[in-house]
Amino acid sequence: MQNSLIDVQNLRVSFLDAGTEIPVVQEVSFSVKPGEVLCIVGESGCGKSLTSLSMMGLLPSSARTSGEIKFNGANLLKLDQEELRKIRGNQISMIFQEPMTSLNPVFTVGFQLMEPLLIHRRCSKKEAYQEAIQLLAQVGISDPQKRMEQYPHELSGGMRQRVMIAMALACQPKLLIADEPTTALDVTIQAQILDLILKLRDDTGMGVILITHDMGVVAETADRVLVMYAGKAVEEGDVETLFNHPKHPYTRGLLRSVPNVDEEEYQLESIPGSLPKPGSIRQGCPFHPRCSEAMDRCVTEFPGEFVYEKGHMVRCWLGEKEVGCSHE
Repeated sequence: MQNSLIDVQNLRVSFLDAGTEIPVVQEVSFSVKPGEVLCIVGESGCGKSLTSLSMMGLLPSSARTSGEIKFNGANLLKLDQEELRKIRGNQISMIFQEPMTSLNPVFTVGFQLMEPLLIHRRCSKKEAYQEAIQLLAQVGISDPQKRMEQYPHELSGGMRQRVMIAMALACQPKLLIADEPTTALDVTIQAQILDLILKLRDDTGMGVILITHDMGVVAETADRVLVMYAGKAVEEGDVETLFNHPKHPYTRGLLRSVPNVDEEEYQLESIPGSLPKPGSIRQGCPFHPRCSEAMDRCVTEFPGEFVYEKGHMVRCWLGEKEVGCSHE
């Protein structure tokens, strides 16, 4: 896509199991522009995190990938580890799900925060120390000089997550990937972390990919939304269109499962069944066993892309009646 910061086309990730190739991410495509927030949503196990790890070049060696991830004109899937290291943590940074397991418990916060500055920015130790203190202050950590000498276990969950954000921003990346950045944090801290990410986006103009299963977070932060199910992209559109006019039955199910405090008689609904095991559904739409609107062709044929106004894309045979023809 023109003026895209990163452009993912037909991404596929699979693993070998007893000699059989098991697809876990299949033909996923999306792009992110500078200053834009794209939320990738779906149940746990739908392939969201694997998609983000493939962009960072952090998939295990057993993974097989194909497609394209274009960043600055280069396909990240074709770069060697040395070339990826120059980009990872420098131009593309990531906030991981669990700050306690992502931070090294045997090194101080200051040591870990200075490391990317020393490696990528080639600062002196004195310059890196001063900049690390400024980064901690920027993400709202009080008494940053004291925190530099502390170890991760001495900080609260919210402060550890702020340290992770400071580390991700150390080299002023063009793209920030945040994988469930508010998991295990209380509601007040969640709001502070999300506000911080959006403020830093506004200040720096970086693109943001936010991975979550919380539709409330999506409503508050997203410009565009990509809905994934069983490793496939099933719907994409701007946040207002997707929330007001969801087309895929899975997206509608996700939205109905969000509490609505404005309606006294509102009844929460759950999506029946569970996410299929990777590779267990080899043909048709993977959502058909759980879909109340499934048709015969849903069992045998995976739908192409049906595109509505404003680039609102859905992969569901129901779209054929409304749009008329598939783009694939």
